[in-house]
Amino acid sequence: PAGVLLYTTTLRGVRATFEACNAVRAALHSHGVAFRERDISMDRGFREELRHRISLDHHDRAPLEPRLFVRGTHVGGAAEVARLEEEGKLAALLEGLPRARPGGGCCDGCGGMRFLPCFDCNGSRKLCFSLPTPVPAAAAARSNKTRAVVVVRCGECNENGLVLCPICS
Repeated sequence: PAGVLLYTTTLRGVRATFEACNAVRAALHSHGVAFRERDISMDRGFREELRHRISLDHHDRAPLEPRLFVRGTHVGGAAEVARLEEEGKLAALLEGLPRARPGGGCCDGCGGMRFLPCFDCNGSRKLCFSLPTPVPAAAAARSNKTRAVVVVRCGECNENGLVLCPICS
């Protein structure tokens, strides 16, 4: 964890949380630092990962996004980042870290969303397999149905039928 990791949400249900996530993201962009963003509303695994990271550092605080980690250390949420920015300490904290790509263009694969529908199940979260079934000759004569369909949960995607973009994630 030598870089910058930001846990956010893109859900706009709670306006203050959504705006706080945007504020921290904007602060990082203003410093031109490259960072990985993990949207906990898009993947339950990221939410659990954040809970685990926070519980290791701060037992008394609930994991509220946004949460910023720099070089593996928990910096805090929007209030802490704003305070560091006002005091001029955020730039020093980010010094020496990899820079973002010039122009900061969007990913050609996902358009900056970092997720794509699953390549295996097309986002349905289900895979269907047709299996041959032994059918007695008398039953086969009455019906031309000789295959059973088995539906299983796709093991490649998350609970939303999404996978991380292979280009930018």
